[in-house]
Amino acid sequence: MSSARSVAPACLEEGRRMASICNACRYCEGYCAVFPALERRLSFTDGDLAYLANLCHDCGACYYACQYAPPHEFQLDFPKIMTQIRDATYRQYAWPGLLAMLFEHNGLVVGLMAVAGAVDFLLGMAVFVGRQALLSAHPDSTGAFYALMPHAIMAWTFGAVFALAVAALVVASARFWRGIGEEPEAFLSPGPFSRAIDSALQLEYLRGGGDGCNNRDDRPSQARRVCHQITVYGFLLCFAATCVATVYHYALGRHAPYAFWSLPVLLGSVGGIGLLVGPAGLAWLRARRDPALAGGKQIGMDWGFLLLLPLVSVTGLLLLVLRETATMGAMLALHLGTVMALFITLPYGKFVHAVYRFAALVRYHVERRRPLPELGPE
Repeated sequence: MSSARSVAPACLEEGRRMASICNACRYCEGYCAVFPALERRLSFTDGDLAYLANLCHDCGACYYACQYAPPHEFQLDFPKIMTQIRDATYRQYAWPGLLAMLFEHNGLVVGLMAVAGAVDFLLGMAVFVGRQALLSAHPDSTGAFYALMPHAIMAWTFGAVFALAVAALVVASARFWRGIGEEPEAFLSPGPFSRAIDSALQLEYLRGGGDGCNNRDDRPSQARRVCHQITVYGFLLCFAATCVATVYHYALGRHAPYAFWSLPVLLGSVGGIGLLVGPAGLAWLRARRDPALAGGKQIGMDWGFLLLLPLVSVTGLLLLVLRETATMGAMLALHLGTVMALFITLPYGKFVHAVYRFAALVRYHVERRRPLPELGPE
């Protein structure tokens, strides 16, 4: 099966050319998972290239180590071609397919959705509770922001949208898994699956050749890996805060708003700070990124996601601080609008790289258990 038919044929042919050169050279085989996976192949199908592209963590180490990189006549820029193929796989496997268009100009789409969401929530609250209630202070004893939007409406609205986003991600990842030539049952193989989780949580392959990702000045640094980890764990802490609050509300009968020292607020606050610090660091590093490594269309996705996450965080933190003031209504609308934009664009923006990359890591560890004809298993 051709797994990346939406990738331009010229891009695939260039990927095959570069992969063949790398396979002959093998200088970078210790840098990351891509090169051991590449070396298991003598030829490269479209599915192989889609797999390798999503296994690539874009650290840039191989580009700076490569003796065939520009200005050499081979013009080998392996990270850039991997980025281009990876970008195309997002569109190829997106579900529903009609929404794959959201990948185009993704930064603009994210911005427009955030603004539209905030305006819609603001107008909705103004209509249903009235302007006076919207612009008044509501003490915690009366439910604070639930005085403007009932908990049930908020929970079911966002729960439904999030469930649809998760469904879209699951279907897309299943299509990707089939497209790279794997059977469904292989994905949940206990050993490879747990090893992939470990690799993902450590961001093992953002270490590059061991010293980290390369910056424009060709000096490796662990900064990108650290900023990624802060972002990932910030996101997970915010998700944990929501899960704990759900248990409090529905299982224990403890209804929000919660005290500043409560577990949901503490988890959300620490996670929110992580979603400010991590993306800020990634944005700074992105601005210093070597243009030679840029893949083109992913730049808008990168910036859209890096700006949306801190916006969700800062509006949430301000909402926490201002929840008993007259500005709470406007801040609530802004926060809900940005969260809704995040949920809607999860399957059609930069977030999908985490899903596809994890699937590629599982496949990598599955493959390592398979024997090579001349060597046996790794």
